[in-house]
Amino acid sequence: MNWEDIVGQNSLKKLLKESIESRRVSHAQLFIGKEGYGTLPLALAFAKEILTRENESASSKVDNLNHLDLHFSFPVFKSDKTGFSSQFFEEFRDMILENPYANAEDWNAILESENKQLTIYADEVDEINKKFALKSFEGGSKILIVWQADKMNTEASNKFLKFLEEPPKNTYLILIASDAGDMLPTILSRTQLVEIPQISNEYLSAALQKKFGAETAKISEILFQAQGNWNTAQKLMTAENESSENEELFIMWVREAFQVKKKPEFLKNIVLWGRKISLWNREKQMNFLEYCAEMFRLALLQNYGGEELVYKKIQSGGFKWESFSKYIHGANIEAILEEISEANYHLERNGNPKIIWTDLGIKLSRYIHKAA
Repeated sequence: MNWEDIVGQNSLKKLLKESIESRRVSHAQLFIGKEGYGTLPLALAFAKEILTRENESASSKVDNLNHLDLHFSFPVFKSDKTGFSSQFFEEFRDMILENPYANAEDWNAILESENKQLTIYADEVDEINKKFALKSFEGGSKILIVWQADKMNTEASNKFLKFLEEPPKNTYLILIASDAGDMLPTILSRTQLVEIPQISNEYLSAALQKKFGAETAKISEILFQAQGNWNTAQKLMTAENESSENEELFIMWVREAFQVKKKPEFLKNIVLWGRKISLWNREKQMNFLEYCAEMFRLALLQNYGGEELVYKKIQSGGFKWESFSKYIHGANIEAILEEISEANYHLERNGNPKIIWTDLGIKLSRYIHKAA
């Protein structure tokens, strides 16, 4: 990872590079911030800078995550009663090479571990101790990057604390976490804290334009939702390819829902609507749920006079956005969003999608007619 490949964070990049140039690098640092802000890319660029200053040939090895003195630890589930990161390193490597801004949700999806708790176990820390007791392969520094360090269990944290207090010579430890609240205070006190802020809209906008060639209006919409998170911004932009279909199906449901109150026979159309969606893969179904939830929230803002916050409206196919918005209010929005959240929960746990979507379509049809 090169410094220039990191989206934004220019002040922080300058600070980290200067610490290496002036030889003021702490042996243990804790990068705190969401993955989408660039915590891991910054750690990788930092590690690359250290290793290539010692040996120029290290550059391509770090880029491909196969430098023998660059080690990674990350949360996994136990397999055969052991919980070593090395068992899943190829999957982790592929994910990071494709998207170094990937988050915990992406990692869970790759491991198909929705029903398993991913953890950094005490076994892993024992393995780290063994690796770092050995001499450096290339005669220079050894670096350990702990991704999602806040996922260490108590036993692992206590063992890691001992390793942190007496690290081998020429060793650099970079811990990455989205929340320091779940980490031992004693670990926090022995690391140099580096807070990673959200990426400014200026840099997110430039990155979206460069990668996707997106229009200004579309970029503004994405920036509003991404909240400085490059991982989220990329997913939202990719999801835009599906947005027309999402919009079409949302309009279809709204029109059928309004008909059902007077003509119950239209209930059949909602059942067919649900069956169509149930044929999609799970990720696409969950994206549609997110889209529906967002449209209901925006309709509520529209209804209560917050039009300046409504960054997106449905206006295709003769859809009357302002008229629809009047039906979304304080008396039904909470129930609507709860039902969507419940549907998402059951989809995550491999529930029957036909039943989930039929149930959701019918319930939302009732709530939309609830008086304010």
